[in-house]
Amino acid sequence: MSELLTLAEVGGPLAAVTGGAAYARAKAPALYWSAIGLPVTAVRFSATYGSTMDACGLTVQPSRLRVLITRATTRREIRPVPPRIRRVQPTSTGLRVRLRLAPGQEPADVVASAERLRHAWGVHAVHVSVVKPGVVELRMTGFDVLRKVRMPRRLPTGELTVPVALREDGTAFVRDYRAVPHCLTLGATLTGKSVYQRNLVTELARLNVALVGIDCKFGVELAPFAPRLSALATDPGQAGALLDKLVAEMEARYDLIRSHQGIPGSVADDEITSDIWGLPPQLRPVPLVLVVDEIAELFLVATRKDEERRDHLVTQLIRLAQLGRAAGMFVEACGQRFGSELGKGATMLRAQLTGRVVHRVNDKATADMGLGDVSPEAALAATQIAPEMPGVAVAGDSSGGWSRIRTPYLSLADAARVCRETAHLTPELPALAAFRPYVPPVNIPADGPSLVKPRSVTG
Repeated sequence: MSELLTLAEVGGPLAAVTGGAAYARAKAPALYWSAIGLPVTAVRFSATYGSTMDACGLTVQPSRLRVLITRATTRREIRPVPPRIRRVQPTSTGLRVRLRLAPGQEPADVVASAERLRHAWGVHAVHVSVVKPGVVELRMTGFDVLRKVRMPRRLPTGELTVPVALREDGTAFVRDYRAVPHCLTLGATLTGKSVYQRNLVTELARLNVALVGIDCKFGVELAPFAPRLSALATDPGQAGALLDKLVAEMEARYDLIRSHQGIPGSVADDEITSDIWGLPPQLRPVPLVLVVDEIAELFLVATRKDEERRDHLVTQLIRLAQLGRAAGMFVEACGQRFGSELGKGATMLRAQLTGRVVHRVNDKATADMGLGDVSPEAALAATQIAPEMPGVAVAGDSSGGWSRIRTPYLSLADAARVCRETAHLTPELPALAAFRPYVPPVNIPADGPSLVKPRSVTG
């Protein structure tokens, strides 16, 4: 009887601990990882590293010198050599291991074994990134970080670098306009494309940049950001006039570069290899980001006159995307769909938009248009995003790399509040003054007599 009581006394707390761990794993995965998952994974990794690498084919035969030394000093069996561990770093979402590849290995070998490494060490995912030639980093995540987005505490910083979303390996996805000047963002209705756009605009609003918007959905997406916008067009007619002004502003910036560097005026704009960053700070124009919402609206035509207007719009937009980087002018094109059937100039415009972010789309043609030239696997991944995961997207670049990202939720009211608070950073651009959106003053109720009837005092 006493033994049964002892087992019952031990089993009660053990069941409570087990149940608490299971609950934490489901409801608080970050806490579970820090308390239980990380120590278990670290022990499993240390104990099975050599055998796992050997089973995955990531070992090589040792060098002759090593064989001679081993035979001369010990009688140990000569075994294949795995990549050398250079650093192990625990994080709040996983484990990072930096490896020095053995002679004859390449990063593609490790990438091909990522899924087997994930199962061997019992983690949610293993991502491989190249640090430098011969050195790779395994970024293990202990849980699905995209299920509940929490941006890292340490975010990349730079003059034109803004964090927008979270990658599936736990790092921040940033828009670096100096490295990737233009971007195409696609996504069907209710996929989180608008939330991605809000995060982008609010992060840019905190920088010393000019924000210009073209929103042919009657301004419903970009009008709430009016206090921080230097210009806004809400229909194709206004968009055409605004693009003409932007192209003229770009040409004026090229003239400024010519005059400062002594370049003859006979040299064409696309032959000038320098940019505004070579100008002195007092002469340097403010960077300008053009956000185009629903890009397909600029391509739609109904009459012959609309076709001429469309051709002019697209031509000016292509000029901005082709020549704007050196002038410090960048294009963010967003839309629900994008394909060659939009008409002349669609494929040429897409070729200038290096960055690609594709949320869930309704047709494979749009996914191929956005990510087909990046990677066929990336285009397929964009069509497999679950509808119950809004904000998840596939981000790619011209290097062929891609990853899943998710934007933290940001309400329209919060985004508008940030733009109001940063309205004093809006630069004055005389060329765009006619397109500056009207911002009504905030009505603050004046002090007056109270309309609340006082309560009677009884003794």
